[in-house]
Amino acid sequence: MAAVVSVSQPITPAIPGRNDSSDSSRSSQTSTEKVKLASQLRTSSSLSKHHRSSHESNSQVDRSVQPKRWKTILKAFKHIHNLTPKEVDDFMASYEIYNLDWANEDEMVKAFGPNYQERVGDCLRSYYSVLNHLCSLGDVEKMYIPPLMDKKASVLDNQLLYEESIARDIGLKEGMKVLDLGCGRGRVAAHMTSFSGVHVTGLNIDANQIAQAKDWNERCGFSNDFVVHDQNNLPLPFPDESFDAFYEIQALSLCKDPSATFKEVYRLLKPGAKFSLLDWVSLPPYNPEDPVHAGLMRRVKPLIGAVGTPTPVSFEKALMDAGFTVTRSDNPSIDGLQAPLIDKVDIYFRSVRRVIHGLVRLHALPPHFKILMDRLCLDGQAFVQMDNMRLITTTYRIIAEKPLV
Repeated sequence: MAAVVSVSQPITPAIPGRNDSSDSSRSSQTSTEKVKLASQLRTSSSLSKHHRSSHESNSQVDRSVQPKRWKTILKAFKHIHNLTPKEVDDFMASYEIYNLDWANEDEMVKAFGPNYQERVGDCLRSYYSVLNHLCSLGDVEKMYIPPLMDKKASVLDNQLLYEESIARDIGLKEGMKVLDLGCGRGRVAAHMTSFSGVHVTGLNIDANQIAQAKDWNERCGFSNDFVVHDQNNLPLPFPDESFDAFYEIQALSLCKDPSATFKEVYRLLKPGAKFSLLDWVSLPPYNPEDPVHAGLMRRVKPLIGAVGTPTPVSFEKALMDAGFTVTRSDNPSIDGLQAPLIDKVDIYFRSVRRVIHGLVRLHALPPHFKILMDRLCLDGQAFVQMDNMRLITTTYRIIAEKPLV
């Protein structure tokens, strides 16, 4: 069983690790400094040393697989510059799906017709084919803001620290076969292989990201596999008991039916295999009848790309119904707050937006740059506010295990 995190008022006593929101100090370390591009190149050996010793690990952390940020930024900038008007229009139109929720099927059918799932899939492809390049202009090329693992660390270092904690939580060892649901550009998979020696199979709906994932991992010398597939199109294209472990990072916000997905993952895992979830949830203090809460939620869901509105309880139930044993359920961020990192990312991208606005006015960049950056930066502070109010988090962690028998 995973380590148990003690909480003063557990909501579900049967799951000892639950920690929906911290009762600790609610003050936010809101950063006001701009994130410099040079800081993105930092590989913090002192953080690695501290993290290894705190988990009694003697392994040497190799982070050479992390991309050289300036090259990635230039490639992303060039791709965005060359977007066609249709690609821009499709990206902007894709946000319509975030005004709806999987739980309200009648509204989905009314908006998109009986084949609404196909329409949502098309929107997601249009959304991610552009968003992954926008995110690559900053520290969130992996398209997730991590839990706050270390207050002194950059966003990228916090990502690395959390990914390394996943490897420990699910017991990754050299030669194991691991499924990465919603693998993005394959950077997390590369780090998992470098850190643990595992073979990762990544699955993603966006062919553009899969192509980048294959290219990056091949250049790193890894034989990881990457498959274009919509996670909502079940069954997944793998035989029974194909994998020794599973992880996903903020991919289930797009999941139509977590219960069905977890049952499918259960089928794919070997007995004794462990499951790591890090995802967005609404927390117990959120009240959909509160106009302030509901108004913030309408602003934040499009920003984080959420179609569903899961809760810790709904995820736990779906996992247990699928046959898993939940061993840990908590918010891994220091003080239960992700807001300092959200704010840091928001400040950075708003700084980039100001530069781009100036270049567009000078006709040095095409007008669609301004359109895309304005959309990307919309409502970042609403996200910070909801996290500080402990209404939601995008970094809720659940560790589960498939029983041996």
